Amino acid sequence: MNCLRCGYCCKNLAVVIVDDPELGIIENNLILHDGNQKACKHLIGDKPGEYKCAIHDYPWYVDTHCYRHTQIERNKNTDCRMGKYILNKLEK
Repeated sequence: MNCLRCGYCCKNLAVVIVDDPELGIIENNLILHDGNQKACKHLIGDKPGEYKCAIHDYPWYVDTHCYRHTQIERNKNTDCRMGKYILNKLEK
């Protein structure tokens, strides 16, 4: 799935995240990001479509829930449907 950087998931989904990126995925360094329209502490940016993740380039990122987030799709190159919806809604 191609993330369109709309920020929806990083603001609205409850997921376990790494607290201190320098420590990585270890016991006592995982916290709950509860969503509820509050941005994840690792979300960078202030404009839908241009958000970035501050921990995306760490080698352990591929073992996170965020990396593995997907949707039912026909192939891995499908644009995120939620991202399309959010960005189209903002254009109106």
